[in-house]
Amino acid sequence: MSDTVTLTLEELETLSLEVLSRHGFDEAHAGAITRSVVAAQRDECHSHGVYRLLGCIETLQKGGVSPDAAPEISRAASGIVRADARQGCSLLAFERARPALIDAASTNGVALLALNNAFHFSALWPEVESLAETGLVALAMTPSHAFVAPAGGHAPLLGTNPIAFSWPRPDDAPFTFDFATSVVARGEIELHRRAGKAIPEGWAVDPDGHSTRDPERALEGAMLTFGGYKGSALSIMIELLAGPLIGDVLGHETQPAGTDGKGRPWHGELILAIDPRSLLGDAMERHLQHAEALFDGVLGQGARLPSQRRHAARRRSRERGVTIPETLYHELDALRQV
Repeated sequence: MSDTVTLTLEELETLSLEVLSRHGFDEAHAGAITRSVVAAQRDECHSHGVYRLLGCIETLQKGGVSPDAAPEISRAASGIVRADARQGCSLLAFERARPALIDAASTNGVALLALNNAFHFSALWPEVESLAETGLVALAMTPSHAFVAPAGGHAPLLGTNPIAFSWPRPDDAPFTFDFATSVVARGEIELHRRAGKAIPEGWAVDPDGHSTRDPERALEGAMLTFGGYKGSALSIMIELLAGPLIGDVLGHETQPAGTDGKGRPWHGELILAIDPRSLLGDAMERHLQHAEALFDGVLGQGARLPSQRRHAARRRSRERGVTIPETLYHELDALRQV
């Protein structure tokens, strides 16, 4: 008996929409969340795929996200777009602000999107990649709840604090990376817990500050930054740029939604968009082609570009569908029938 279930992308999309709508998300939010988690599952980014629907529903039930908030979009300056998610999901706020960000970048050469007061759970690469597909260079970052100890420390203070970058390529999909400044995304530890598997050494410490391979103890303790003090410094930078700089909170000032109603799961996100044509004019195509020499050099050594694995997975998923654990499928199927 198989322990997995294979679905077409259309079936997975329908499942997600039905789960979210059944539990109170309006059409706009359900659509934005579905586009993100299905894209992640399609690209075999399991930690940010449809498994995340479980957390969305739990957060909604605990009052940690507004299921129908209409984001408020404004232009603070010619090159600055602001989006107040109003405690709704960050994904809809980004989608609503994206046209203004693209317009501001095209007009000014560079533009910022300050996204505030948002519930955020998703991968950042779909956002920056969607901007690169229009010809922009894009960088995004966001803090998260305090799950990570700073280098040399032992207690949670920093978020997993991901950063994502995307570069448009003339004849290929954008060069894109997205990674947490912790050793791994917290979702990877949660997936190990769900599968009953030990985590690798060096991912986390237990509540007493001792290294642990037990995912339960890791989730109770603190995750570690990648590269020691280097990852720690980048994490602090992200806290500052996507927190105080845009008028939002630091990660340790947020808390996951709880049954006591005291959670505060809302924070900020910063997205930078640069228009190469504004910088380079008619020479843009030549310089973008010049950049391909770097990618050719990487591939010429037998190395892999960060987005290659995802794009290969994307092609497979479109042909064969996506495979998820049977237990997860039954959980989601039960949620859409509640």
